[in-house]
Amino acid sequence: MAETRGIRRRPAKVGGGVWVAALSSLLLAISLQVILLCPISPSPHPLQLPSPAAVFPLNRRLQEVTKLGHGFLKDPEDICVDAQGILYAATRDGWIKRLHPNGSWENWKNTHSRTLLGIAPSNSDHGGIIVCDADKGILKVNEQDGFSVLVSSHVNQTRIISFADDVVEAADGCLYFSDASSKFGLHNWYLDFLEAKPHGRLLKYDPSSNHISTLLDNLHFANGVALSADQHYVVVCETFKYRCVKYWLKGEKEGETEIFVDNLPGAPDNINLAPDGSFWIALIQPIRDGSELFVRSKIVRQIVASFPKLKLYEVLNGARRRAMVVKVDADGRILTKLDDPNGKVISFVTSALEFHHHLYLGSLNANFLGVLPLTLP
Repeated sequence: MAETRGIRRRPAKVGGGVWVAALSSLLLAISLQVILLCPISPSPHPLQLPSPAAVFPLNRRLQEVTKLGHGFLKDPEDICVDAQGILYAATRDGWIKRLHPNGSWENWKNTHSRTLLGIAPSNSDHGGIIVCDADKGILKVNEQDGFSVLVSSHVNQTRIISFADDVVEAADGCLYFSDASSKFGLHNWYLDFLEAKPHGRLLKYDPSSNHISTLLDNLHFANGVALSADQHYVVVCETFKYRCVKYWLKGEKEGETEIFVDNLPGAPDNINLAPDGSFWIALIQPIRDGSELFVRSKIVRQIVASFPKLKLYEVLNGARRRAMVVKVDADGRILTKLDDPNGKVISFVTSALEFHHHLYLGSLNANFLGVLPLTLP
């Protein structure tokens, strides 16, 4: 009988062509996603970041803050204080919470909204505060009436205010407020940063005529708004231009615009008038250190924008990694800069308010208000 010999089989090898094909398929899928579904412009503007001239020495002053109302507040984005010395905070759970002069906290009014942003005290007879709601528009909240929509974001089912962000009331009752972006909303604000095109506006509401007028447009994410001490001009923060602009309301320059402060060491969020006529500005870091060159690429920004479920922007976002505020005089000169350089105590500070020789800090990454005693002159 003939001997039967076994046949050896060599393990199959995956050829290089298979890997090339797989990689090509992946690149094609990514390309199609970007081409067909990318929410930002196919030709985003160059991304602006602070120049080396904007770099200031770091300090750790904000690591000295006391945590006020710890555990009682959820991401208090903005704060204000009324004529009676009551401090208000708008939180992400829809509540307006307030701190009385005796130190007691109160769940004051529930707006049933998760999109509250900037707030300001009201000068009306009924008092209360004015609140920006990114979805609803401008709200009025007071003891007598609860909350109501003062300026609706919609008229006849047409959206006229896309993204109400911050507001301030003048002595004559007119409201000056920012419409951050006409293209992107609160929950995808980072797309406005990645696209780097100007979609923001500064608006004025006159209650006597019920009329809304546009003072400035083509702003790069219009954010914080503040009136000067004499109310001769209004300042609005252009977050993604790292600057604030001044619009003259009175005097020889009425109707004119000029740069108030430029090339800030961070992106300006909210701005508040200080008792001495200067301004406190909260600065955020849209990009973490070391990622600057990476995000300057238009292709990278389009890929990040095209896959929102992967939350790629959170890998680049530096806002939750540090805190920074600056004090700027009436001529736009930086007087003071305060830091928590690694977010050890507080980060993502969005508001800084001076009251009774203390600085109160709101944050979108905290369950408290930070408070820091300021050295008296």
